[in-house]
Amino acid sequence: MSKEGLILVVDDDPNTRKVARANLGLEGFEVLVASSGAEALARLGEADPLALVTDLQMPDLDGIALMEQARAERPWLPVVLVTAHATVETAVQAMRKGAIHYLTKPVRWDELALVLRHAVAHERARRDLERLRGELDRASGFDELVGDSPAMREVFRLVEQVAGADATVLLRGDTGTGKELVARAIHRRSPRRERPFIAVNCTAVPRELMESEFFGHERGAFTGATARRLGRFEQADGGTLFLDEVGDLELAIQAKLLRVLQEREFTRVGGSKSEKVDVRIVAATNRDLELLVKEGRFRDDLYYRLDVIPLRLPPLRERPGDLPLLLEHFRTTFAERYGRDVPPPSPEVVAAARAYPWPGNVRELRNLCERAALMGWDAVAPLLGESTRPGPALAAPADFGLPLLEARARLVERFEREYLTRLLRQHKGRVGEVARAAGIAERNLYEKMKAYGLSRDDYR
Repeated sequence: MSKEGLILVVDDDPNTRKVARANLGLEGFEVLVASSGAEALARLGEADPLALVTDLQMPDLDGIALMEQARAERPWLPVVLVTAHATVETAVQAMRKGAIHYLTKPVRWDELALVLRHAVAHERARRDLERLRGELDRASGFDELVGDSPAMREVFRLVEQVAGADATVLLRGDTGTGKELVARAIHRRSPRRERPFIAVNCTAVPRELMESEFFGHERGAFTGATARRLGRFEQADGGTLFLDEVGDLELAIQAKLLRVLQEREFTRVGGSKSEKVDVRIVAATNRDLELLVKEGRFRDDLYYRLDVIPLRLPPLRERPGDLPLLLEHFRTTFAERYGRDVPPPSPEVVAAARAYPWPGNVRELRNLCERAALMGWDAVAPLLGESTRPGPALAAPADFGLPLLEARARLVERFEREYLTRLLRQHKGRVGEVARAAGIAERNLYEKMKAYGLSRDDYR
């Protein structure tokens, strides 16, 4: 990996591109080149350079037009313009349009390298700040890990205990128990907190692309690989890589993952050079890895590499005492997000929540609370059980005397009509507000209102 970072150099002269790649490469930069403005825009869609260096006069797009189009998508991208035909007017125009520097040919490569070092350092600092703000927006501290049960206090204790070390952590627990939140909490408390936290869902990436997802690829490595791509390990360099659902990895990629964990190096797909990497691994699974090892579907050596510090997250059904805290946390969260008053759930709802098995764990509870914030607790109470219904339900029960498909269609129709009726009443017939609250397009809302015989005039 380059010390200074990736930059994109655009020039229609092949000799200039060759010299730029050689000289800037010696200065520590990784150089991606393009021969035209159109090719440069394509490169920007495939790669993530930290700066752009472009010739001013080119056949298709000149340097200023390229800069304007590039910055329309990436407003903060540093751009350096280079030309053999310098004038004061052109220089002033370039700087007014947003260029950070203006050089004349023949280029002094040491001068350009100095300009780029400052630009890249500034851009990296901006991206780090943006990333940190994003992480703070998602969660800070243990804000999203709510609970005071003995099981959760043990989770908090272990997170505090292991966060400062670089040891690999294996999070075990059912789906929806908050494994990624725990991984983020570990990262934020570690010495790596100012470097990236990169999460990979191992079940969401097609098998044939998994190696490229992890390790990146070189240009031309396979059909469609039109530019070098950095993999997740390189993106997480210096930080933490979270491997979610690691138990679902294919054996072939398990072997390659094991090598990276052992050697701290990898090779991009289509490449021949080994790249060094420094990442901390936090893995997570809801699978029985020991059983998978016995069945030959998970490598035992990889299992032992991952299971250095095991940490089990308890399912919600094992900590019913935390339900009041979680209900209050999510109630206030969504009240603030949607800017509305969300009353506390009734005692009947709380009692039913304690008795409910919560197969989806905290994620299911969170979704239910968001629905309650938008539709009211009466709308979600039937999902928890009959004991929560002090009054009429949102929709009548299904007619079990009908065939399944017809009964379901009638139930959906009754639910949607009552749901839209309540929103129309709540928003006094303002269709735009109703559509936003329901999360659907106004056109779709009008179609449903017409189908159900609803008129906004009846609610004004």
